[in-house]
Amino acid sequence: MKKIGAIIMTTLLAGSLLAGCGNNAENNASGGSGNSGGDTIKIGADLELTGGQASFGDSALKGAQLAVKEINDAGGVLGKKLELIEADNASKSEEATRAAQKLITTNKVVAIIGSTTSTNTLGIVPVAQEKGIPLVSSSATNPKVTVDERSGELNEWVFRASFIDPFQGEVMANFATDTLGAKTAVIYTDTSSDYSKGLQTFFEETFTKNGGTIVSQESYQQKDSDFKAVLTRIKEANPDVIYLPGYYEEVGKIIKQAREMGITVPFMGGDGWDSPQLAEIAGAEALENTFMSNHYSPEDTAPEVKTFVDAFKAANGDLVPDGMAALGYDAVKLIADAITRADSTEPEKLRDALAATKDLQLATGKISMNETHDPVKAAVVLKFVDGKQTFEAKVNP
Repeated sequence: MKKIGAIIMTTLLAGSLLAGCGNNAENNASGGSGNSGGDTIKIGADLELTGGQASFGDSALKGAQLAVKEINDAGGVLGKKLELIEADNASKSEEATRAAQKLITTNKVVAIIGSTTSTNTLGIVPVAQEKGIPLVSSSATNPKVTVDERSGELNEWVFRASFIDPFQGEVMANFATDTLGAKTAVIYTDTSSDYSKGLQTFFEETFTKNGGTIVSQESYQQKDSDFKAVLTRIKEANPDVIYLPGYYEEVGKIIKQAREMGITVPFMGGDGWDSPQLAEIAGAEALENTFMSNHYSPEDTAPEVKTFVDAFKAANGDLVPDGMAALGYDAVKLIADAITRADSTEPEKLRDALAATKDLQLATGKISMNETHDPVKAAVVLKFVDGKQTFEAKVNP
């Protein structure tokens, strides 16, 4: 009898364990990564909140937070509130990788926004691809973010809210030749940045195709601080313009030192300049006669831009939103729109809905995803006047 009782107890215990396993499997299907289980839908924000690009991450986070608030105030998505889970990647690619892994495996997010830079976003791409969770970078503009550089194949889980570097480089090269009348240029590249190296290539291609000549190509690396030796060579080359596709911290120092050395020709760059700290580092006077490409201008009179700017200023002490803030806002809106159209947070359905995005009106313009998951949208050229960005031109793709 004791043996029979033991068998019965063992059988009951095994059944209980199997039932428990069955419940866990069910929970994993509806309550793990890529799910909407619980009272909220979790979206990860893998951003540069400290380190060399912290200004970018801070702006993108503020924009994302505004988008979440607006969506939740309007009733949420699929009857649930959005919850933004923040992760600081410290402006480092390897930290971006670790942050993404934690957001997916521990926090159970259904999608990730970030990072703001191409190099850091490339640290997240393998995680999104392996785990099968949609990644929407707010502002990584290097083409290889969405298309694998080695295989040429689409990174099917990766999207972005920004235009890409081939378009951005082309816009500024055309502006140099058509508007500034430049015949010669120097390109001064950050060789530690995928973003900077990409823009170098695309600017050079268009500028030379327009009949211009690159008289010198120079390089620096992030965290360099003394640029006088290279600037001496650039001054001797006497170019019509200097193309400086880098991030605001080094760009500010380079422009400041160049002006102190008597280099007065126009400096040009991309959206990596877009930080209030640029004027603090370079000084307003040094930034005169400088131009940058960007994703939008707060001076744009389009209704959607004015609505966004007013809402952002109201939520952030009258702070004017820069391009990174607008793109952080748009990245969240892209994901929320896709969840709504998919009527699901199931990863595959959400991925497919993001890919099918068409004519979605956002703060930085109307967005349609192309076959490489890159939005087709306009760019703007901005000029610095008294240390502030002013609208110069809008360029459609």
